[in-house]
Amino acid sequence: MKTLYILILFALTQTLFAQNPDSHVNSDDHKNELGIANSPIYIIEEKEFAYGLHVHYIRSLRETGFGIGVGYERIFDEHKHNSMGVILSYAPIEHLALSLSPGIIFYDNNPSELHFGFHFETLYEFEIGIIHIGPVAEFAYSADDYHVSLGVHVGFGF
Repeated sequence: MKTLYILILFALTQTLFAQNPDSHVNSDDHKNELGIANSPIYIIEEKEFAYGLHVHYIRSLRETGFGIGVGYERIFDEHKHNSMGVILSYAPIEHLALSLSPGIIFYDNNPSELHFGFHFETLYEFEIGIIHIGPVAEFAYSADDYHVSLGVHVGFGF
């Protein structure tokens, strides 16, 4: 938990720094992003950790700060949890993105049984050319469980 607080504090201070126009280094605004997030996921109901992998595609909507896309998440636990959804993204300030993703959840052992799921994600990106990298935090809800994660996001802008 201490690490989470440190990462949040770091992201907030970097966000304030990014507000200074003199601190901004040439940023290319890309209309498309293909991203991946790796993270340990804590499943609250089961009180255990599992590895999670999230991939997404987001298309920016002009100069609004909004984006729309699709995402897929896989949790590698005994349930083999899969999630697919539509992503609604908003960047209130440069480098910070907030995303909501309603969708469906299914499990490998019973793929025809679908459940509603909802993900909320926030990330802070550092740009290295067309590559974006930074911390990501997620909260997810489904009828079966809740989970949270803190990991690393890597995106490719084009």
